Amino acid sequence: MGVAGSGKTTIGGMLARELDLPFYDADDFHPPANIARMGQGMPLDDDDRAPWLELLAVNIRAWEAGGGAVVACSALKEQYRVTLRSVRDIVWIFLDGSDSLILERLRWRSGHFMPAALLDSQFAVLEIPPYAIRVDVSARPEEIVREILTKLKVMHTHSEFGLIGLGVMGTSLALNLAEKGVLVSVYNRHVAGKEEGIAAAVVGNNPEMRSLKGFDNLSDFIQSLARPRKVMMMIYSGAVDQQLEELVPILEPGDIVIDGGNSHYKDTTRRSRWLAGKDLLYLGAGISGGEEGARKGPAIMAGGSERAYVLVARYLDLIAAKDQAGEPCSAYIGPEGSGHFVKMVHNGIEYAEMQLLAETYYLMRYLLKMPPADIADVLAEWASGGLDSYLLEITIDILRKEEDGELLLDKILDQAEQKGTGGSSAGAALEYGVPYGPLSEAVMVRALSAIRSERLEAARLYGAEPPYFDNEPQRWLPKLKNAYQATRIINHEIGFNLIRKASSQHQWETDLARIASVWTNGCIIRSALMEDLARILRSEESILDSPSVVPEMKSRREDFADVVALALKQGLPVPVMSAALNYFLGCISSDSPANLIQAQRDYFGAHTYRRKDKPADQYYHTLWKTL
Repeated sequence: MGVAGSGKTTIGGMLARELDLPFYDADDFHPPANIARMGQGMPLDDDDRAPWLELLAVNIRAWEAGGGAVVACSALKEQYRVTLRSVRDIVWIFLDGSDSLILERLRWRSGHFMPAALLDSQFAVLEIPPYAIRVDVSARPEEIVREILTKLKVMHTHSEFGLIGLGVMGTSLALNLAEKGVLVSVYNRHVAGKEEGIAAAVVGNNPEMRSLKGFDNLSDFIQSLARPRKVMMMIYSGAVDQQLEELVPILEPGDIVIDGGNSHYKDTTRRSRWLAGKDLLYLGAGISGGEEGARKGPAIMAGGSERAYVLVARYLDLIAAKDQAGEPCSAYIGPEGSGHFVKMVHNGIEYAEMQLLAETYYLMRYLLKMPPADIADVLAEWASGGLDSYLLEITIDILRKEEDGELLLDKILDQAEQKGTGGSSAGAALEYGVPYGPLSEAVMVRALSAIRSERLEAARLYGAEPPYFDNEPQRWLPKLKNAYQATRIINHEIGFNLIRKASSQHQWETDLARIASVWTNGCIIRSALMEDLARILRSEESILDSPSVVPEMKSRREDFADVVALALKQGLPVPVMSAALNYFLGCISSDSPANLIQAQRDYFGAHTYRRKDKPADQYYHTLWKTL
């Protein structure tokens, strides 16, 4: 594949003879109208190409059934290659050449319907496939064919990518890679009686994935990989160090290790430095999207060795979700532990978003006395009206799921569990001095839910039923919607502030707008709001200071306060909404009571204070009580 004049027919014919396969030129399958159009110097559009590509796809299936073939086809866009990919065993070979070289060749070519004048249009639409064998066409044809044959041999004897850990996420990522045509080796540890033949089972359960190889022996797994080896670990964060201890002795300088789990960012920094001392490249890649995202396209936040990222970016981009502009939701965040830090903050925002939805549901059901089906309908209206998000979508599904004619949600024990990333985000907020009340409350409310026996006893003592609220739901639903929207903006504002503060302190130079773009698809917190934030953060540092956000927050402020006040008065806890409101009011207060805090600290501990009426770098101490 490649633009006109890159040598597809010449190289394709020579390669077919070497492989003892038939050769076909896709140009021979163009309908007469297309040939006439190009002969008149008019470029084809996608409508012109569609029937030609579909005909080729039909023939590719027939050629595969007959033992294979070599086909020369421009295949300039990914959407064209998707149409052509009617069988799985296609190897794409991209013939790469400079504009000037290709133009010179076209000028000397005669008897072909593609004139040199159309070359610019071909380069303009060319989308280079990251999964293709890429060869420079400036060499002699014999050398080009020899290079292709060498790379084909390596492809069929060594895998391009290795993955360790075949849990739900690891298996889904491996299948995602294999489906894209990447040769993948997978490994899972062997534990007698517990984990036996896991890799073989994954391969056996997916016979259509012929580019997948399974291993239960770590050394054999490593030897199956082409150099420099690219190994991704999808394992429990507590097992990463042990796995690295086993890996390092059998790796070679320049090999790349990727931790795709939820390791703490400080551990990733430590490991990155340790492996750099052994001339091994390390990436900590936060991956979000759950099982479905890993299989169909997650969001990926990679931090660590930039050299390593350059070598694996095409694989990460290939499996990642795509944003509205068609760009992969995968990015290099910065050095050392920055990728895992950003993933940790992602999970912190996720915690608060989940709790916010829980509080919104709780108020609708127990304050406004709405049936779950009606709540789901209202949330669906919100989603279709511009508030769409993945978490909102799944909440609607949950509220409509019944078992034996009853709401399944009502049968689930109200004790929320957590894996620790939310707590890590709260700890980081304290460490970097970033106020993060909504997240902290989202973490604490899970801890509070866990002490269920104590809650039941306290409910018996104090009375769990809130007073009867005699108001029509329709009066309060618009207010609740405004409170929900305001809380979400504040939650995201604080999360991005935390990334900004850590990036500044560690000199990561993270691009907040790019991070927001990565979070627009594939990940758990993807939403219509995130699309807006990706645009806002291109020009604004603070979300709350954005000219488009200020009037929205002003218009929602009163409703926001009304909802929180009403909920608390009626005895219904709304910890995330309350914390978000307090944060917002604190942000917009020109004077705070912190002056009294400073006076108290100076009183009992002589900690000193600064004055409004004196230079900012001068500190004062007062003897507050006269003896």
